[in-house]
Amino acid sequence: MAVYTEVTDEALRAFLADYALGDLLAYRGIAEGVENSNYALRTTAGDFILTLYEKRVDPEELPWFLGLMEHLAARGLPCPLPVHGRDGAALRRLAGRPAAICTFLPGVWPRRVRPEHCAPLGEVLARLHAAGEGFTPRRANALGPAGWPPLLERCRPSGDSVQPGLVRQLDQALEEILARWPAPGRLPEGHIHADLFPDNVFFLEAADRRPYVSGVIDFYFACTDLLAYDIAVCLNAWCFEADGSFNVTRARSLLAGYRAVRRLTAAEEEALPVLCRGAAMRFLLTRLYDWTATPPGALVTRKDPLEYLRKLRFFAAAEGPRSLGL
Repeated sequence: MAVYTEVTDEALRAFLADYALGDLLAYRGIAEGVENSNYALRTTAGDFILTLYEKRVDPEELPWFLGLMEHLAARGLPCPLPVHGRDGAALRRLAGRPAAICTFLPGVWPRRVRPEHCAPLGEVLARLHAAGEGFTPRRANALGPAGWPPLLERCRPSGDSVQPGLVRQLDQALEEILARWPAPGRLPEGHIHADLFPDNVFFLEAADRRPYVSGVIDFYFACTDLLAYDIAVCLNAWCFEADGSFNVTRARSLLAGYRAVRRLTAAEEEALPVLCRGAAMRFLLTRLYDWTATPPGALVTRKDPLEYLRKLRFFAAAEGPRSLGL
């Protein structure tokens, strides 16, 4: 459930009085997602999404996220557009939480990923990277390589309770990843989504029944980092079967879609295997921390960290970029 903060009718109507969105017709909590409280709103002006930002989001960073979304939307990317109130502000407070309203995007996210989803995913990811140019504020990736050793330290006391010897395996894997990580300036950088999982991408079907991306949502891990790292996140999130096997057909489709819009440099192609290992380590560590440190009844929905241990092992054994679909 992703409604952690309840909003009363009276509070919501008072909140909406600061916007030129007409009268409230209906609203309901959205049960998907794990970070924030989300409500679907319907007013006489149309459909919108209300988000209340919970404790895991730093309120001081919200203007950067909302500004990036505005920048991308203005350049044609199908992402939510923050709605400004009568006073010009897009961010205000509701029920004791920072809150914002964004435009509604049609479509559904794929419960079963097919290769036909992956080519348009790659295309929209490349479009996102291109559209981010010109947005001058930067945000460091708090969950990038510099953040992995401290996160592993926080997991160290309880990590082996998930699997005996797990912490030792992660120590060795992290040492190898950091030793091979691209040096600063070697790969192109820009603004990346950094969390483009299937539930953050909406699709509709064209007249020929082919899926196309109708929306990219949840920019609250977005940051300024290596563009190819965003591809690595998608290879982790979209290209494995339920049994843990790597689906190279999906990977080829994703990469072909991306390269149809933006050509990868030779250095990016060479670095892709270690970037994939890094992305697997990032999600393994955050899942491991949530698994071991989350008390009952907390906001975080725990997910199995060992899923990403299996992915980490696959990428560590991968024989160069060709094995990943290049």
